[in-house]
Amino acid sequence: MTVTVSPGRTGPADSGESVGTKDARRKLPRIPDRIRHGGLPYLLLLPAVVLELLIHIVPMAIGIVMSFRRLTQFYIRNWGEAPWTAFDNYKFAVDFNAPIGEALLNSFFVTCVFTVLAVGLSWLFGVAAAIMMQENFRGRGLLRAVFLTPYALPVYAAVITWAFMFQRDNGLINHVLHDQLGLTDEPSFWLIGDNSFVALVVVAVWKSWPFAFLIVMAGLQNIPRELYEAAAIDGAGVWQQIRKITLPFLRPVNQVLVLVLFLWTFNDFNTPYVLFGRAAPEAADLISVHIYQSSFVTWNFGQGSAMSVLLLLFLLAVTAVYLLLTTARGRKSADA
Repeated sequence: MTVTVSPGRTGPADSGESVGTKDARRKLPRIPDRIRHGGLPYLLLLPAVVLELLIHIVPMAIGIVMSFRRLTQFYIRNWGEAPWTAFDNYKFAVDFNAPIGEALLNSFFVTCVFTVLAVGLSWLFGVAAAIMMQENFRGRGLLRAVFLTPYALPVYAAVITWAFMFQRDNGLINHVLHDQLGLTDEPSFWLIGDNSFVALVVVAVWKSWPFAFLIVMAGLQNIPRELYEAAAIDGAGVWQQIRKITLPFLRPVNQVLVLVLFLWTFNDFNTPYVLFGRAAPEAADLISVHIYQSSFVTWNFGQGSAMSVLLLLFLLAVTAVYLLLTTARGRKSADA
């Protein structure tokens, strides 16, 4: 008996082999697994790492090297030939009995007081505004947009506007305080003398508090409204609800917010520079402008670099202590 196999048909074995081949082809990745799962994240991070190196790490390393050299205007063309001074620049900076160290110490104290006032008031205004904006009322969206306007404006445009308002003869501040309200005997000088510190704090708070308002308002969205309703039924007032519900729930948000505001405010250069120019008054001599003057006005880049390194070490130490304290406090609260 003869069996004839038609050439147009395929047997079961051939069909199974074709299905297996198709499944195997489907399982083959377009990109090798090692590159897709292992190397692709690093490849995506490569542009950010390169920019971080070029913008922050490399200039920081160069600044540290410059702090150990007597780099003045005589060595600007070839700063590698500047004499190596070891820690002499640091000794001059921390010698508080000498004029250089005394001026740096005064600038440090002014910056500390300015930072405490600016951060504290910005946080207070931001929290208060964010809590008020949680209530439903007509025009709430428009008011939120108005509150965020200082944060959205360019820094230079905003500070220049404030500088015009603080002018003695034709500024808006003196026009309101002296001409309309009669609170002062004569127009005040806001951009020189002791009043310059007040003007600097006002501008810094005006510029920073919308950021605190935005962050706190986002943190308030995670607090269940049922907690406030239950507290109100139990007889808790507004202040008790804020103390017992709002502030404890906002503690993680406030920890990050205060740290960010501290670093931004302590390092703020644009606000005093645009408000007062290259020579800030002694009452508003922030350390960022002081370092700038030591580097680019007196042309002593080695000394200015040493001051910058000292500022960096101070901020790193404060940040480390702050994170340790807040982390330990958070663990105690979680255990309790």
